[in-house]
Amino acid sequence: MKPAGDRARGWAEGFPPVEPQRARTLILGTLPSAESIRQGQYYAHPRNAFWPIMGALFGAGRDRPYPARLRKLAAHGVILWDVLRAAHRPGSLDSAIHPRRLEPNAITELLARHPELERIAFNGAPAEALFRRHVARKCGARLAALELVRLPSTSPAHAARTFAQKLAAWRKMLGAPARPAAAGTEPHRLLANRPSRMETTTITDSRKLRRGRRRSPG
Repeated sequence: MKPAGDRARGWAEGFPPVEPQRARTLILGTLPSAESIRQGQYYAHPRNAFWPIMGALFGAGRDRPYPARLRKLAAHGVILWDVLRAAHRPGSLDSAIHPRRLEPNAITELLARHPELERIAFNGAPAEALFRRHVARKCGARLAALELVRLPSTSPAHAARTFAQKLAAWRKMLGAPARPAAAGTEPHRLLANRPSRMETTTITDSRKLRRGRRRSPG
């Protein structure tokens, strides 16, 4: 953990993953924005298209309370996390992330917990680039069994595509209905808190996210 002075000078820390017991898709951003960190919620910036897209695909839009949105994603087998646990990043732009002053998340451990996972969807090109640079080699042969997909960034800073174009791209990759749960399983149930800050958390209230270490596009 960085000292308070470093955090004040641009050190940003992200959140634990939103992790159901079983999942098909892992969505990775870069690091939560300053607004997301302030609110303790993924993609909290009001102009970020993530939750409107999730509303169109899974019924997890901003019309629902934040904990209900997370449960909806879990019910559809979606894990939500970021490539970076923390980084030096003045402001919120991905381009401001210092290339050497960053800490990746323990994504290899998450993949080991989810052998059923089918794909990793990157929320924008910077998330994919950070993953390939800092995480991919650690994953070894596990990546061969996964589909890696770069999707248009939902960040308001990515204005090259309209909302309709972004939605169409996300729908093409993620819009298929979730597979029925196997007998006796509860794919919608979020994993319980674990002692390490790098582990997962049951998120039933946005205040619980604030207890984790904070992070990506938001």
